[in-house]
Amino acid sequence: MNKNKLKAPILTVGAIFMAFLMVNVTSQASTSRDQGVDWSKFQSNSGVFGYKTDKFVFSQAGGFYGGTNIPQTTYNSQVKSAQQAGKRVHTYLWDGVGGNMNNAKAMMAYYLPRIRTPKGSIVALDYEDGASNSVSANTDVILAQMKLIKDAGYTPMLYSGKAYLNAHVNTSTIVRAYGSCLWLAEYPDYLVRTKPNYNWFPSMNGVAIFQFTSTYKAGGLDGNVDLTGITKSGYTTASKKRAQANVKKAKKARAAKNASFKVVKYNQRGVFYPNQALAVRYTDSDKVRQVATYYKGESVTYNAVIIEHDYVWARYLRSNGLYGFIKLGVTNGQAYGKRVTGQPASHMYYTVKSGDSWWTIAQRNGLSMTTLASQNGKTIYTTIYPGQRLVVR
Repeated sequence: MNKNKLKAPILTVGAIFMAFLMVNVTSQASTSRDQGVDWSKFQSNSGVFGYKTDKFVFSQAGGFYGGTNIPQTTYNSQVKSAQQAGKRVHTYLWDGVGGNMNNAKAMMAYYLPRIRTPKGSIVALDYEDGASNSVSANTDVILAQMKLIKDAGYTPMLYSGKAYLNAHVNTSTIVRAYGSCLWLAEYPDYLVRTKPNYNWFPSMNGVAIFQFTSTYKAGGLDGNVDLTGITKSGYTTASKKRAQANVKKAKKARAAKNASFKVVKYNQRGVFYPNQALAVRYTDSDKVRQVATYYKGESVTYNAVIIEHDYVWARYLRSNGLYGFIKLGVTNGQAYGKRVTGQPASHMYYTVKSGDSWWTIAQRNGLSMTTLASQNGKTIYTTIYPGQRLVVR
């Protein structure tokens, strides 16, 4: 971030006002006061921490400069590095669109799909240069961008200096819409400062993060303090539980996909009847039941079992010489729809002619009306029409 623009003038603050300010800051800060850093390409591919006690990081994904979107190539690796270090990592974007709504929307359409920090995490707009002469246009653009950030599942914030915002943006409108969403910079000098000096706190409504120095350590680095706990966004206990559950689910799915299921009982020969339930027992699960319909009196032999996509399929040979595969059960998770392996069962069809009925077609093919209708997914009360194809074998 461009700190030269944000260096604050030395102010004389009355004792009464300072006492009021410190009460307000203390009230806000009691929620968190965690400290952290923000990175751009100048902090290398892996980023630089100020101290081991740093709890969070903001990494720049890029921004809108001189009429175009320019991503920072260090963003992905910095996010990964911060995550590996166990820090809460968030994203910020240089927002040089001024009051141009078309550029603002194009910028968000470009960057939001590229965000690598988790859902719920902060996406901050770094708005400190390029503002138009219209306060209302600038404000409308920022509001539109923050809505797009929120709609994408992230927590919107606005970064700048107090003087710049007061000159170019209606911050009260922003705060009314998004609460304490401001990340403000204010510091008196460029001496190394490891802790915030609240005498230089940018007193205004809606401040959630105070950037208190650009010389957090020798050589220079931004230092920030979280006053409200906003940097925990996307990193709450519930979010961690969801992430852990997703990891566990993914591992289980991979294990199920790669497992070699041994079917204890699958070679079955004999006469099966309509709607009889076939039970198959596995070594890794108790029992899977699947109801399948067979033609009355037909002999069926199961001579192979195939595991595919969490399903168990049995290859069967019918007494009429036709064969196919039937789904015996689901080994893991919900059924996502029938997935056939190999050659599906062949059928014989009859085309309905004028004057035909369920009774005449069934008699002609040695079936009962109920069997004929059911194997076509219908009942004997369903109307059939000339030209309609029915399965008869």
